[in-house]
Amino acid sequence: MTLLTQDEIAKNLSSLSGWLQEGNQIAKLFQLKDFAEALSFVNKVGAEAEEMNHHPDIFIHSWNKVKITISTHSEGGITKKDFQLAEKIERLK
Repeated sequence: MTLLTQDEIAKNLSSLSGWLQEGNQIAKLFQLKDFAEALSFVNKVGAEAEEMNHHPDIFIHSWNKVKITISTHSEGGITKKDFQLAEKIERLK
């Protein structure tokens, strides 16, 4: 899998609400209803990641916020696979 150019990253980000580039990864902070919903969301993200064999970093902030960061570590940056996972995560909300 090849790294995306800055133009390709910008184009892909424009189709995803709330996702930002942070260095060599894409990220989004999700605000959920409560802690139980945050945990449920994390489990759903984990299941999608396992299915794709592409694992994001997941951080539970406070009691109802989850930050997801995605990068293709083996390639050292952002690839199309990162956006494919982000799109799947968006459908989980």
